[in-house]
Amino acid sequence: MQVSLETGAGLERRLRVQVPADRVEQEIAARLKSAARTVRLKGFRPGKVPAGVIRQRFGSQIRQEVIQDMVRSSYSEAITQEKLRPVGNPRIEDEPESTEQGVAYTAIFEVYPEFDVAGLDGLAVERPEAEVSDADIDQTVERLRRQHAEWRPADRAATDGDQVTVDFDGSLDGEALEGGKAERFPIVIGEGRMLPDFEANLRGLAAGADKRFDVVFPDDYYEERLRGRTVAFDIHVHEVAALELPVVDADFIRGFDVVSGEMGEFRRRIRESLEQEAAAKAQAEVRRQLIEQLLAVNPVEVPVAMVSREVAALQAEAARSVGGADQQADGAYDEVARRRVRVGLILGEIIRRQDIEADQGRIGQKLDDLCRPHEHPDEVRRLYLQNAEWMAQIENSVLEEQVMAWLAERARITGKSISFSELMGV
Repeated sequence: MQVSLETGAGLERRLRVQVPADRVEQEIAARLKSAARTVRLKGFRPGKVPAGVIRQRFGSQIRQEVIQDMVRSSYSEAITQEKLRPVGNPRIEDEPESTEQGVAYTAIFEVYPEFDVAGLDGLAVERPEAEVSDADIDQTVERLRRQHAEWRPADRAATDGDQVTVDFDGSLDGEALEGGKAERFPIVIGEGRMLPDFEANLRGLAAGADKRFDVVFPDDYYEERLRGRTVAFDIHVHEVAALELPVVDADFIRGFDVVSGEMGEFRRRIRESLEQEAAAKAQAEVRRQLIEQLLAVNPVEVPVAMVSREVAALQAEAARSVGGADQQADGAYDEVARRRVRVGLILGEIIRRQDIEADQGRIGQKLDDLCRPHEHPDEVRRLYLQNAEWMAQIENSVLEEQVMAWLAERARITGKSISFSELMGV
């Protein structure tokens, strides 16, 4: 087998492979012989079909199968011979066919970059350390109250924080404004969902009130046709409602799986949860600093194919989050995708050089954690175990945790005391 390698732009490689004709013909002959023993044709006894008939009936098909198999097997041999690490499957240039010289084709692909990971001996990070205070617990309780609050009709004029349910009808230059009409539309004053001038005109109104007012749209409004224009609105107020927060009593506490309904147990559970959040946030911050330092000293060239796949994954993720097609402009994800690929290549190279293998115990634990919240965890577990892609994602997640732990062990880590709210950004 003859192999020649050319270096293209960046990480692209062109591998020219030629398989000798005798190797191709030997394989074709072997398969024709095998077919003669098993094929059934009308007018011939099993295993007694003449070789000429077999070749006439099945020769073309068998030749094509052999060529395809030769391409696959010879490609694997060639990349092993040349010590290449291809990214994904190759693009085969020129349709392979059998000639007097054998089977020849060109495989075009990208390879993983070859590099030594720099900066491993100089890693230094600050780990944020935050204690959960009683005030942090108080804030969490208040947040839980607001999450479970209900709107109650208020027999008074509306003020900031109230929800006002209105009909409104907008007009521009005396003509009905397209998209400027709604019925029983709830607006929380001060929430910023509507333009400030619109919300300001709701203050002081009570249920049953009618009002007409003008709103000047800002010059940077997202709809160009309305920038700087004055729109007249007619509104009718159906209801003014105030947010009623629940009392933190035993019933409220039991709603958070605290069977006893006792305040002390409730606050203890909250403290434990906040401490877990703080630990996870601190770990994420250490990871971020380690990654940033490695990126700064490892300007790794990235395969275009890997970036394209990552862009597609980001687009799909964005589309799922908004429940439809992703509307981002072309190129919006390129930089994020390129960064993710660089991080993956750097961590992957450390894993490869250090022979880090995924801990099976951790994989099992992570699988348990994923399945436990479901109503039928055993059934979900079976689905995971039957899906190689899902299990690969779990293994990759465990590997990343292990390599980050390996990096943290090498790094000089100092603690930095900060408040819980500063750590969590609240």
